[in-house]
Amino acid sequence: MRLPSVPRPRSLAGQLFGMQAVLIAVVVAGYALFTYVSDRHQAEEAATRQATAVARSVADSPSVRAAIHTTDPTAELQPYALQVMRDTEVDFITIMTPDGIRWTHPDRTQIGKHYLGHIEAAQQGHTYSETYKGTLGASVRTVTPVEEKGRVIGLVSAGIKVEAISQRVQEQVTALIGVAASALLLGALGTYVINARLRRHTHGMNAAELSHMHDYHQAALHAVREGLLMLDGQYRVALINDGGRELLGVAAEQDVIGRSVAELGLPAPLTGALLASEPRVDEVHLTADRVLVVNTSPVSGGERRGTVATLRDVTELQSLMGELDSERGFTQALRSQAHEAANRLHTVVSLIELGRAEEAVDFATAELELAQALTDQVVAAVAEPVLAALLLGKTAQANERGVELVVSDESRLDDGLLPESLSARDLVTILGNLIDNAVDAAQGTVGARVTVTAYAEDAELVMRVTDTGAGVDPAHAELVFQRGFSTKPAGPGGRGLGLALVRQAVTRLGGTLSVAEAPEGGAVFEVRLPLRASVTEGGA
Repeated sequence: MRLPSVPRPRSLAGQLFGMQAVLIAVVVAGYALFTYVSDRHQAEEAATRQATAVARSVADSPSVRAAIHTTDPTAELQPYALQVMRDTEVDFITIMTPDGIRWTHPDRTQIGKHYLGHIEAAQQGHTYSETYKGTLGASVRTVTPVEEKGRVIGLVSAGIKVEAISQRVQEQVTALIGVAASALLLGALGTYVINARLRRHTHGMNAAELSHMHDYHQAALHAVREGLLMLDGQYRVALINDGGRELLGVAAEQDVIGRSVAELGLPAPLTGALLASEPRVDEVHLTADRVLVVNTSPVSGGERRGTVATLRDVTELQSLMGELDSERGFTQALRSQAHEAANRLHTVVSLIELGRAEEAVDFATAELELAQALTDQVVAAVAEPVLAALLLGKTAQANERGVELVVSDESRLDDGLLPESLSARDLVTILGNLIDNAVDAAQGTVGARVTVTAYAEDAELVMRVTDTGAGVDPAHAELVFQRGFSTKPAGPGGRGLGLALVRQAVTRLGGTLSVAEAPEGGAVFEVRLPLRASVTEGGA
């Protein structure tokens, strides 16, 4: 058995169309009624004025006074009254004695009879108007005296039938109804066009559905942890969710809606990506303490309506990738060392097989002393275990690439010197990226060397990395720390991120980062980080 379907509520556009159509109909009907009543009242006033003017004109006529003094006033006054009726378009003109006996009337059978209506005021010399039902039906009439030397010698009444007045109003109402119908039709047509456009914008949804959609929209914006930023056609912030505020460092109480994205204080490369007219796909950008993946897409719809940008936080992922790269480098170094150790072991075995045991012992001892000397040198200079392990691994990697990595004699970091605020991950990010950058610069040069210096001075941790490469152009001293800048060809994953990550970490820890020309050529990068916990926390 099929259940009857519940009728779907009318769309918002349909509801508005119905309301507007009813409103227009009520307004037009009310205006028509008001106009009808007003026109009828005005028509009655106009008929009264017309009747009064005709009656006064007849009463003031000398021929009327003269005819009243004749022995048969009707003979002269009746033709005159009929002629004036035709000329003035009134329905009757009655001339009568002061007592109200008719001398004239449109119906000759009524001549000589008493006038139906009030004549008391006219008998006293006043003009009087009223609506009264006489022999011709209801009419608007005026009675005025015919005076001679201050004496009333006759009375004149002129009137227009109410039926004629109604006919005049009916003609006006007919025209009004036509205008009202046209207005209603045009209003309904305009309302339909407007609501058809509204229906397209609301996708045929009714008010309840739009309200629910808004609630879902708000809930989704606050629930999504990814950042969402919407810009209008003038690149002003139209919408930003909680995730976007957190990732861009915009305070929750800061009102940024309607402000230009250039006023948010974001890094220049990130601002440029958000202001770009073309889409951006999975671009990596750095803020003060985050690594973000940015995607932008223009809002479709013909003209430029705005831009939608999504932001993903990959700070932890980038850090883990950095650690993975370090582990991969250590693995390659161990593989290389294993290969080298195998070669040396074969040399020792061969010497023993040749009966030269003493030379085999001397060779093995020399190799062991060399490896131990390198370890002792690094550990003696940098007792901090994380940095020592990093330097040993980087030394093996540099040797594989034909670069000598040296820990300078100035280096001195005792174990336990670094506060907890300086995490091992940040130190590996800073020093590891500086060494990798220096090895890249020094590789292929004569006497390729990278010198690392690390020591504590005046409550600061100083880390200095010097290379024998081509150096840094002073014009690029600031650009080298920006995301995407590199003087080397881009690899599969792109270049220009290492030094940007270094700068980000140094800034987050409240330190300073600088680059200068090394005394023997090449570049020297120097990092200074505060060792006092309070200073570090304030910088973070």
